[in-house]
Amino acid sequence: MNRLMILYTLGKMLMIEGLLMLLPFLTGVIYQEQECWIYLIVAMMLLVLGHLMSLRKPHNKIIYAKEGFVVVAAAWIFLSVFGAIPFCMTGEIPSYIDALFEAVSGFTTTGSSILTDVESLSHASLFWRSFSHWIGGMGILVFVVAFLPDASGSTLHILKAEMPGPIVGKLVSKITVSSRILYQIYTVLTIIEVVLLMLGGMPFFDSLLNSFGTAGTGGFAIKNTSIAYYNSAYCDGIITFFMILFGINFNLIYFFAIKKFKAALKSEELRWYLIIIFAAAFAISFNILPLYNSIFEAFRYAIFQVGSIITTTGYVTADYGQWPLFSQTILVLLMFIGASAGSTGGGMKVSRIIIGVKSAMAEMKRMIHPHSVVSVKFEDKYLSSNTLSNIHVYWVLYFLLFGLSFLFVSLQNIDFISAFSAVATCFNNVGPGLGIVGPVGNFSSLTDLSKVVLSLDMLAGRLEIFPLLMFFSRSLWKK
Repeated sequence: MNRLMILYTLGKMLMIEGLLMLLPFLTGVIYQEQECWIYLIVAMMLLVLGHLMSLRKPHNKIIYAKEGFVVVAAAWIFLSVFGAIPFCMTGEIPSYIDALFEAVSGFTTTGSSILTDVESLSHASLFWRSFSHWIGGMGILVFVVAFLPDASGSTLHILKAEMPGPIVGKLVSKITVSSRILYQIYTVLTIIEVVLLMLGGMPFFDSLLNSFGTAGTGGFAIKNTSIAYYNSAYCDGIITFFMILFGINFNLIYFFAIKKFKAALKSEELRWYLIIIFAAAFAISFNILPLYNSIFEAFRYAIFQVGSIITTTGYVTADYGQWPLFSQTILVLLMFIGASAGSTGGGMKVSRIIIGVKSAMAEMKRMIHPHSVVSVKFEDKYLSSNTLSNIHVYWVLYFLLFGLSFLFVSLQNIDFISAFSAVATCFNNVGPGLGIVGPVGNFSSLTDLSKVVLSLDMLAGRLEIFPLLMFFSRSLWKK
């Protein structure tokens, strides 16, 4: 294992986190808040620590699959552990376990929170909390690969371990150029959303932070009532559009940007992603119609919540815990489905669901006609046995870890719906669940054990299970 390259990359990552932490410091300076100095102190600490870790420049810069898994898992753990320190040092979140839960939730773009009064936070902490969504949405290591001069072609293993979805490709031949293109698209779309929200009357600070949450599909609210605070159909519409947009594979957004519309529209995953969204929105609209004045008002709230849940953003404009059971069931199912592969969204991913269904149908045909050759085709390509095996293993591990997490959380002796949805929403990086962790509740009443388990679930969900499990595997560290 190339331990020196791992240490070097992690050091660069910590230095980048230190530089990024200067932004909440500047925010605090602008708003004349004492908390800003904590962010400066932690930023300097990270810069020094990262510099020390990356002093020895490795001669061998190759990163194989094994190193890729270690780098990604370690980077996200370090990112969260150090990112939680300012919350604790400012005294705004006194418990480190709570601060860690909040930081993990931010970086993994989950949006679950232990805060009962988010509006009491300083502007500096509000900025860092929401900005963590933007950092984690595309992936901190994608940023490192994009702007690290020493990155080589072998860093594709880092992207494979960090980028969500069963199939990872490159936009262009050079992986560093691909990473830069991804961040350029990501940044431009975020800026466009900020401008559009400001045109709707939303203050600049609110527009910026809500756009961070939308772009990263994170959903940390800066108001106690989330997006419902603004009570604006225009803002609801803008945020809904961008939530759905950021749930699309970024390769397809790139194709749209360079006007390769046919190539983008041929995507099987995109078609099913949009079909699921609008089918769910219409079904919920008619189900909740008695609660609203018109079908248009019902659709406004339904499409927002569907877009928020399937993309695992977690913003809310209505207390869907009061909606009929049919609507709540659809939303829970959407938590598991998730967004597209290669997007900033979480969940199982639409592509895995499609491939899983096709694989099951192929197996049924094989049972009926044992001597026939049946293949699974996705996006006009026949899938290899390795790809199918990887997806099947993912499903097994997913439900195994989900069950174990549910058992640990149930030790707290809370109601079934709250415990189940807490695990579902954290594992799938959604945010609010149902019951005591619903849209008008939070995770503050859970025990420290539950918070630690759910924090690990958030990391496992964001990294798609394998990197985190392999990081704790003894065989990975053997020579």
